[in-house]
Amino acid sequence: MDILHLALIALAGACAGAVNTLAGGGTLLVYPALLASGLPPVAANITSLIGLTPGYVGGAYAYRREIRAERHRLPVLIPVALAGAVAGALILLVTPGDTFEAVIPFLVLFSSLLLFVQPWLKKRLRPADAATRSRGLGLVGAVGVFIASAYGSYFSAGVGVLMLALLGATIHADFQRINGLKNVLSLVIVLAGVAVYAFSGHTDWWAVLVLLPSSGVGGWLGGRLARRLNGDVLRYAVTALGVVLAVVLFLV
Repeated sequence: MDILHLALIALAGACAGAVNTLAGGGTLLVYPALLASGLPPVAANITSLIGLTPGYVGGAYAYRREIRAERHRLPVLIPVALAGAVAGALILLVTPGDTFEAVIPFLVLFSSLLLFVQPWLKKRLRPADAATRSRGLGLVGAVGVFIASAYGSYFSAGVGVLMLALLGATIHADFQRINGLKNVLSLVIVLAGVAVYAFSGHTDWWAVLVLLPSSGVGGWLGGRLARRLNGDVLRYAVTALGVVLAVVLFLV
């Protein structure tokens, strides 16, 4: 891999780290760059996920205040996300991905529209009892997070949009706090994927070494920007990005 391709991967990694912190979808920046550098599709997908890990770390760190405020939810959310992520990673390794990849644009578009109507959904899907509202998701929310986590470790483009929509529809909390939960769950998903993929033989470690620092810087910068935005502005921006991601996925 020559210096020009490594520079392209570094630039894509920095932009992807920021985008993942803001909404999700950074994979769509890195994945094409890796393909252009000569990696086959499965290797590009796995290398992208491993290389973008610091971006998720940076995003979670930037939202540490919001995550602390919602930490009582983590004992329920993290095991569900971890189980889903491991399942998704194993699916990628043992089955053909054509059918699942064909569904991805529909998932991203659906989650974007779901996020757009989040305030309406919160009024109607808010848990009725105080215990559920303060501690958990309920069965529907848990199943949704499991599926989103499986999708995220299989092909992570748009998983942030999907996770934001699911959490926003099932948790009664400020949007910025929900974004913080999304960031920490995204980190759990990626770490689970790394654990499954690291020794799969599909990773280009030179590309990973370029992506690790560039995505970390991008994630930190994206987190600082997101926390300065009004919650409604951020929700509309994430919705718009999700629609764009869906269009791109329909076309590629």
